[in-house]
Amino acid sequence: MNLRFELPHAIPGQRIGILGGSFNPPHSGHVLATLWSLKCFGLDRIWWLVSPGNPLKTERPSSMRLRIEAASRMIRHPRVVVSNFEEVAGTNYTYRTVAELTKKYPSTKFVWLMGADSLLQLHHWKNWNEIVRQVPIGVIARPGNNTPARFSAAAARYKRFKIPQELSRALPYREPPAWTLINLPMDPISSTSIRREGRWNS
Repeated sequence: MNLRFELPHAIPGQRIGILGGSFNPPHSGHVLATLWSLKCFGLDRIWWLVSPGNPLKTERPSSMRLRIEAASRMIRHPRVVVSNFEEVAGTNYTYRTVAELTKKYPSTKFVWLMGADSLLQLHHWKNWNEIVRQVPIGVIARPGNNTPARFSAAAARYKRFKIPQELSRALPYREPPAWTLINLPMDPISSTSIRREGRWNS
């Protein structure tokens, strides 16, 4: 595991998955999604981008340092980097983060990773169509969300650009819009449930 408080390093041509979120707190579900994404999407690296905050949530997250340090303890893998890219780059929305990533790393093949629960909400994200048109998206099914996600507003609009799961390793090479959904026996734990149970000291 590598911890980055600056912009991560990428070799031209690398296939890098981006798992963004508040990680408030990070948990085993994030780890499981990461390990399966490395395999299913044929990725060289995955970057955990710990965001300063989620514009769709009114609750303020714990400090950046606390969350990054917790994430670094949670994921210990040589092909995973924990980074505060959004804080360093000054981006506060995903579409801006994606634009900045593709600008700073023009030779890198990025895949934006998200849970099926995020796909359900994607059409509420600011300028969400720009995200879909800038980077391929890999969706990881979570318990109770895989079926509804297939009929989400984003899935319906970009239905003809969906790649079959058996071709998921080709996703980094596809020109956006391109997306696929992989069904896995995901860990049902969530950051919200951890906070509600008082198991996160913020």
